Amino acid sequence: MTSGIGGSTVALELASIQTDFSDVSPISAAERQARVEKAARLMQQNGVDAMILPAGSSLYYFTGLRWYPSERLTAAILTPDAKLTYVCPCFEDSKLRETLGADADIRLWQEEDDPCLLIKTFLQDSGYKSTTIALDENAAFFIFDGLRRALPLAQIINASSITAECRMHKSVAELAIMQQVKNLTLEVQKKAAKILHEGISSFEVARFIDQAHRAYGGSASTFCIVSFGEATAMPHGPDAEQFLREGDMVLIDTGCKLHGYNSDITRSYVFGKPSQRQRDIWELEKAAQAAAFDAAQPGVPCEQVDAAARKVLAAAGLGPDYQLPGLPHRTGHGIGLDIHEWTYLVKGNQRPLAAGMCFSNEPMICIEGEFGIRLEDHFYMTEQGPRWFTGQSHAVDAPFGRD
Repeated sequence: MTSGIGGSTVALELASIQTDFSDVSPISAAERQARVEKAARLMQQNGVDAMILPAGSSLYYFTGLRWYPSERLTAAILTPDAKLTYVCPCFEDSKLRETLGADADIRLWQEEDDPCLLIKTFLQDSGYKSTTIALDENAAFFIFDGLRRALPLAQIINASSITAECRMHKSVAELAIMQQVKNLTLEVQKKAAKILHEGISSFEVARFIDQAHRAYGGSASTFCIVSFGEATAMPHGPDAEQFLREGDMVLIDTGCKLHGYNSDITRSYVFGKPSQRQRDIWELEKAAQAAAFDAAQPGVPCEQVDAAARKVLAAAGLGPDYQLPGLPHRTGHGIGLDIHEWTYLVKGNQRPLAAGMCFSNEPMICIEGEFGIRLEDHFYMTEQGPRWFTGQSHAVDAPFGRD
């Protein structure tokens, strides 16, 4: 049997959880203010008169406000003087002030009002006649459409030139939270491996992972992929319930949030004794992941990291490009407040790697009709080069190290 796999139960593993990973400091008010000031400087440099941030991760990044997106517009308006003004439904005023404080500048609208006209009035009263508005790239279409109708002479642009430039480069405080949440999920992965037994349901494993994430002090699982056997060749797994058999490849990809920041770790290993074929492909996957990490040097274009992983796979006869058997997707994605965010380790991305950027490293190998292997760990960039958040998996028959 693979080391660290099986031999325990859900009850025993949940009862053994002692560590609370939530004891890392959240982002301070001072750091959020520094973010706002940086965004304001970028707005000035880009000739932007207002940046509008509806409910979403960028709103939280700059203001600390968590808000569920709906058909009722709640948003922050940032102007180049680094001042924040908010619009929200009148009946949400007290809830908004609970987070933002009594002194927050909040413009209220009633149910029959058009909130985009309220934004228009605010901008005109602030002296902006011919306006360039940067709108969060994830804003719903009805917001864009409403602004376009309310401000027909305004130029509405993608705010990512501001938001991404701020969010891509993580601070020391952000890196500390991200390290903690990734450590948390790695411990959950170890626990999940121990409860496996022949016949266990993929749904049961996913339920356990959700419980374990919360027991360790994180959020509930933000997502959870549990695949067995041939289904491991599907990058995002099947919808149907599966049951574990001896000799199956196991793929578990999961994560949670801590203070808003995400983990996302995948482990692949065999339930039982690995075949030589499984060993060989697993070692090839690890080599491709290592090549991607080694290629991630300051100033190197993002696409070269992806190319380094594919070169290893191509030398073994896999691919080329996205062809199967091989790697059907990009090598990695940025991560932070969103599981997938700027920037991406993918062909065509010429953006140079720089300190503070954080990435997944997951050059998956898919062999349809047999199995798939994805080893996913994350790293962050320093001035000296890449640093792992979580180190590579040890071996196919000891994914978490030898006992």
